[in-house]
Amino acid sequence: MNEVNLSRRLKRVFDYIPEGTKLADIGSDHAYLPCYAVLNKRCTSAIVGEITEGPFNSARSTIRQSGLEGIVEARMGDGLEVLVPNEVDVITIAGMGGSLISSILENGKEKLEGVETLVLQPNIGAHQIRYWLEKEGYSLIEEDIVEEDGKIYEILVASKSNQTSPYSEQKEKELFIGPFLLKKQNDAFKKKWAHEMKNFERILTQLESAKQTEESIQKMKEIQQKIEWIKEVLS
Repeated sequence: MNEVNLSRRLKRVFDYIPEGTKLADIGSDHAYLPCYAVLNKRCTSAIVGEITEGPFNSARSTIRQSGLEGIVEARMGDGLEVLVPNEVDVITIAGMGGSLISSILENGKEKLEGVETLVLQPNIGAHQIRYWLEKEGYSLIEEDIVEEDGKIYEILVASKSNQTSPYSEQKEKELFIGPFLLKKQNDAFKKKWAHEMKNFERILTQLESAKQTEESIQKMKEIQQKIEWIKEVLS
């Protein structure tokens, strides 16, 4: 049986998968995470969802090499359509944008029946996932941020049964930046937001020098608010 090695980012996603669960990993890319989770006795079984043939075949190959046929199953389909309700307890989606992850969850809502935990790792746009979770009654229970090969990734963990809200009276700011990340503020966090601030300042300068419309004035106000929040965080 082969040992599967995970990147630092995926190892951190793995750390948040509850013990003894049935896992679905959507957009798995080689099925490294689900195979690792089963080989290391974290999950009892796993489903791998892939939308295109190349990654689907790569996933099947990893499953075969890991000796996990019959325990980890690769399925081809769009998002959560590879699942039936109550089939898994935990879903992981890693390595996509926040808006894509949110739309996968939104489009597959009826397949979330019985899913207790979501472990989501957006490359960008984590705030879009926080809004979706809040709207759909999933409580954000943990967040993490990790740097790997010069890129910074956020990890969001949400629970269906834990109904404790992580938000304070500064909810809009916390939805944007992350309520748990605001408390931790590690090096990766500071680096990310210093970079984001430069981006927002650049966009603001472009908007200020362009023709003013009602829409652009509104957009400028939103960006100014975000810059204020980031300054508060970094000060």
